[in-house]
Amino acid sequence: MNDKILSYIGLATGAGKTVTGEEKTLEAIKTGKTKVVLLAANAGKSTAKRIKDKCATYEVTVIDKYTNEELSQATGTYNRVVLAISDKGFARKIKELL
Repeated sequence: MNDKILSYIGLATGAGKTVTGEEKTLEAIKTGKTKVVLLAANAGKSTAKRIKDKCATYEVTVIDKYTNEELSQATGTYNRVVLAISDKGFARKIKELL
Protein backbone atom coordinates (compact mmCIF):
# COMPACT_ATOMS: atom_id res chain seq x y z
CA MET A 1 0.00 0.00 0.00
CA ASN A 2 1.90 3.04 -1.27
CA ASP A 3 -0.79 5.66 -0.77
CA LYS A 4 -0.60 7.51 2.56
CA ILE A 5 -4.36 8.03 2.76
CA LEU A 6 -4.96 4.30 2.38
CA SER A 7 -2.35 3.69 5.08
CA TYR A 8 -4.18 6.04 7.44
CA ILE A 9 -7.46 4.28 6.63
CA GLY A 10 -5.82 1.00 7.63
CA LEU A 11 -4.53 2.51 10.88
CA ALA A 12 -7.93 4.02 11.69
CA THR A 13 -9.63 0.69 11.00
CA GLY A 14 -7.18 -1.15 13.24
CA ALA A 15 -7.82 1.39 15.99
CA GLY A 16 -11.59 0.92 15.66
CA LYS A 17 -12.07 4.50 14.43
CA THR A 18 -14.08 3.77 11.27
CA VAL A 19 -17.76 3.27 10.56
CA THR A 20 -18.52 0.95 7.67
CA GLY A 21 -21.54 0.26 5.53
CA GLU A 22 -23.95 2.64 3.86
CA GLU A 23 -26.59 2.95 6.60
CA LYS A 24 -24.09 3.26 9.46
CA THR A 25 -22.11 5.85 7.49
CA LEU A 26 -25.26 7.88 6.77
CA GLU A 27 -26.08 7.80 10.50
CA ALA A 28 -22.54 8.91 11.39
CA ILE A 29 -22.87 11.83 8.97
CA LYS A 30 -26.25 12.90 10.39
CA THR A 31 -25.08 12.71 14.00
CA GLY A 32 -21.84 14.60 13.36
CA LYS A 33 -19.60 11.64 14.21
CA THR A 34 -17.54 12.01 11.05
CA LYS A 35 -15.97 14.73 8.92
CA VAL A 36 -14.45 12.45 6.26
CA VAL A 37 -16.21 9.77 4.19
CA LEU A 38 -14.53 7.47 1.72
CA LEU A 39 -16.73 6.34 -1.13
CA ALA A 40 -15.57 3.84 -3.72
CA ALA A 41 -15.14 5.38 -7.16
CA ASN A 42 -17.01 2.40 -8.57
CA ALA A 43 -19.92 2.57 -6.08
CA GLY A 44 -23.42 2.23 -7.47
CA LYS A 45 -25.16 5.40 -8.61
CA SER A 46 -27.84 5.22 -5.93
CA THR A 47 -25.35 4.69 -3.11
CA ALA A 48 -23.05 7.43 -4.41
CA LYS A 49 -25.94 9.91 -4.67
CA ARG A 50 -27.23 9.18 -1.16
CA ILE A 51 -23.78 9.52 0.40
CA LYS A 52 -22.76 12.63 -1.56
CA ASP A 53 -26.08 14.39 -0.93
CA LYS A 54 -25.91 13.71 2.81
CA CYS A 55 -22.26 14.82 2.96
CA ALA A 56 -23.10 18.05 1.12
CA THR A 57 -25.94 18.77 3.55
CA TYR A 58 -23.76 18.20 6.63
CA GLU A 59 -20.53 19.65 5.18
CA VAL A 60 -18.59 16.39 5.30
CA THR A 61 -15.61 15.81 3.00
CA VAL A 62 -16.08 12.96 0.50
CA ILE A 63 -13.08 11.20 -1.02
CA ASP A 64 -14.05 9.11 -4.02
CA LYS A 65 -10.76 8.39 -5.74
CA TYR A 66 -10.32 4.78 -4.60
CA THR A 67 -12.05 1.65 -5.86
CA ASN A 68 -13.87 -0.74 -3.58
CA GLU A 69 -10.95 -3.15 -4.01
CA GLU A 70 -8.49 -0.52 -2.70
CA LEU A 71 -10.75 0.38 0.23
CA SER A 72 -11.23 -3.31 1.00
CA GLN A 73 -7.50 -3.93 0.99
CA ALA A 74 -6.87 -0.92 3.24
CA THR A 75 -9.48 -2.05 5.77
CA GLY A 76 -8.78 -5.77 5.54
CA THR A 77 -12.38 -6.48 4.58
CA TYR A 78 -14.28 -7.66 1.52
CA ASN A 79 -16.18 -5.39 -0.88
CA ARG A 80 -15.94 -2.18 1.17
CA VAL A 81 -17.81 0.53 -0.76
CA VAL A 82 -18.23 3.26 1.85
CA LEU A 83 -16.72 4.08 5.22
CA ALA A 84 -16.44 7.02 7.56
CA ILE A 85 -13.53 8.07 9.73
CA SER A 86 -14.87 8.68 13.25
CA ASP A 87 -11.66 10.00 14.84
CA LYS A 88 -10.91 13.73 14.49
CA GLY A 89 -7.14 13.19 14.39
CA PHE A 90 -7.27 10.61 11.60
CA ALA A 91 -9.83 12.72 9.72
CA ARG A 92 -7.66 15.84 9.98
CA LYS A 93 -4.56 14.01 8.74
CA ILE A 94 -6.43 12.47 5.80
CA LYS A 95 -7.79 15.90 4.82
CA GLU A 96 -4.26 17.34 4.97
CA LEU A 97 -3.08 14.67 2.53
CA LEU A 98 -5.70 15.52 -0.11
